[in-house]
Amino acid sequence: MKRAHLIIALLAAICSFPLLAGPVNINTADAETLARELNGVGISKAALIVAYRDSHGAFKTADDLAKVKGIGKATIEKNRENILLGSKKEAAKKK
Repeated sequence: MKRAHLIIALLAAICSFPLLAGPVNINTADAETLARELNGVGISKAALIVAYRDSHGAFKTADDLAKVKGIGKATIEKNRENILLGSKKEAAKKK
């Protein structure tokens, strides 16, 4: 019986984390959206992204996120495919 409880607890823990992030425009999304859609970015880091953007203007590249305290290259690489700088239509045109 303990094994069943362990499996259920493990599944519940796994399901509580977003395994697949979705595309997100880092220049327009609010902190809640950034935290939800970017792997490894919680609400605190997401708020720092928004504050940096408000102070310095739009991000020109995904790598510009590294200028935000607490956002490293590993976080950017984990999310690179889902980081948008413009609209989804603009991203599709670039492909």
